Amino acid sequence: MANVQVDLGTRSYEVLCDYGLLDQAAEKIKAIGLSGKAAIISDSNVSPIYSAALCRKLEEAGYATTIHEVPAGEASKSLTNCELLCRELTQQGHDRSSFVIALGGGVVGDLAGFVASIFYRGVPFVQIPTTIVSLVDSSVGGKTGVNIPEGKNLVGAFHQPKLVLADPATLASLPGREYREGYAEAIKHAAIRDLSMFDALESISPEDQAPPADLIARNIAIKARVVEEDEKETAGTRALLNFGHTIGHGIEAAVPYGTLLHGEAISLGIVAALKLSEQYADLSPEDSARVIALLEKFQLPLTLDASIRTEVVLEKMKRDKKFSGGNIKFVLLRQLGDAFVSDQVTWSAIEEAIEGLR
Repeated sequence: MANVQVDLGTRSYEVLCDYGLLDQAAEKIKAIGLSGKAAIISDSNVSPIYSAALCRKLEEAGYATTIHEVPAGEASKSLTNCELLCRELTQQGHDRSSFVIALGGGVVGDLAGFVASIFYRGVPFVQIPTTIVSLVDSSVGGKTGVNIPEGKNLVGAFHQPKLVLADPATLASLPGREYREGYAEAIKHAAIRDLSMFDALESISPEDQAPPADLIARNIAIKARVVEEDEKETAGTRALLNFGHTIGHGIEAAVPYGTLLHGEAISLGIVAALKLSEQYADLSPEDSARVIALLEKFQLPLTLDASIRTEVVLEKMKRDKKFSGGNIKFVLLRQLGDAFVSDQVTWSAIEEAIEGLR
């Protein structure tokens, strides 16, 4: 089993990564000392596959459980669903001694984590990610939150999980598109921190939905080290994880939620960020081409649909929480594996980069 420790003092936790780990979830949760009633929050795609078996294992281990299901998709990351879930938990007898299990992809993890952060002013939660995006990125680091019409993740809290159980076997149940979109986050990790990971990503097949556990753990370790250095994004290091996300989130928010999957929007953001890196940081065209070839390999979009207007993307970007006081902080690459945050990128250059995606 590939274990990654996230060292945050009293908020430290382990990320366990191995095939078959979902079947061991109850004993792993028991081992870290969680007691009380368990609220499993999942979605309409994942819950029918995994919730009943997880519930049974937890009950065999002595836990009382309830299952709470939201519709699959980005639209479920809303304040409305947050309130509904808090009310459901209350109605089904949960209190400050309970804990939450987030069973699903990034949407479920963000929503369930936010519910855990505010229910009775905060209860523990466990992440059980079931997509590439959530396995390699969003399940680790404690960022929780929901969307509002003005933008993604603008309402939320830092609330670290007590444990992350990453079982790559759950990826086999994903539709191909949802499986592949997550590789945008893995490609991002390679681009900002691990040049040698490109070889590993280039060697695997996009059709084989059973990636090596050590590749998943390698990504988790990158995220964990960045989070340890800058847990609440105050020192600047954690901002490196936003490579491709500045424009990507703007694109994702410019269309109805679910039109583009998160990784698909981030792919477009990465392409734009590469061009800006060439312009502002002397990134070589050869390095850009290597990243773009990987995005293309995983069938991620490289061009922006004409119906998505640049001015709308810019408007959404300006409301993004990454812009403090209107100042632009943009993540660029000097070379593969070497990222930094620049304050030199202008709005006009960003506009040109978005137009260049067409």
